[in-house]
Amino acid sequence: MTGVHVSAAKGYQSSADAYQKGRPDYSPKILDWLRDELGVSRNSVVVDLGAGTGKFTQRLCEISNNVIGVEPVDAMRDQLAHHLPQVQALKGTANDMPLADASVDFLICSQSFHWFATEQTMTEIHRVLKPGGRLGLVWNVRDENTDWVAELTKIVTPYEGNAPRYYKGDWRNVFPTDGFDGLHPKSFAHAHLGSPEDVIINRFMSVSFIAAQDVPTRQIIEEEIRSLINSDAALKGQSEVAFPYVTECFWCEKQI
Repeated sequence: MTGVHVSAAKGYQSSADAYQKGRPDYSPKILDWLRDELGVSRNSVVVDLGAGTGKFTQRLCEISNNVIGVEPVDAMRDQLAHHLPQVQALKGTANDMPLADASVDFLICSQSFHWFATEQTMTEIHRVLKPGGRLGLVWNVRDENTDWVAELTKIVTPYEGNAPRYYKGDWRNVFPTDGFDGLHPKSFAHAHLGSPEDVIINRFMSVSFIAAQDVPTRQIIEEEIRSLINSDAALKGQSEVAFPYVTECFWCEKQI
């Protein structure tokens, strides 16, 4: 799949259903950020770039009537179209969006910008945004101050390879960038409530570089995660758990 990292193309194509079940939703506070800091309104044209199955797109639909999802992976885009039929779901990449010049008020990348943080991408984003339009970046980041979350990270990190990750910080290298002002950051706590099967097993088995592994390797990883769930005092026997996250948000504005 041209322009898409192999881990994302392979992993997300095979794990779209687990991704939809296991990935956390977004705190209601994100709506305040979108409205009060970015300035999104009902009439705004908003693009969710790298929209995936529509987890964040759904939040955008709560405050805008003109939401477009751009997603290169067919299985993910199919989930998006199924769950949010009111959204225009388009096949495209960060370097080649099927959108007219200066046609978008806001472009948001949620859990995705680290995959395509290049000068070429910034040029394409600058092209589709209107003068004064804003780029928003959002990540739900695991809060590793919780011991069992840190242990889960230890299990999966050896399989990362060269997959881009938010925490590595490489995505920051494109800033500052021509045609945009500086980044404006904000963060707040969030928790994903649900069964261990959904918020831990499905969450981690849908991680791109895990889903891209061969079947025996995925089985080993899943067994290690289940062993942790069955042995950790905070998780063992629990029908519902709260997976802690920190939502990290940034925005910058296209300069006229």
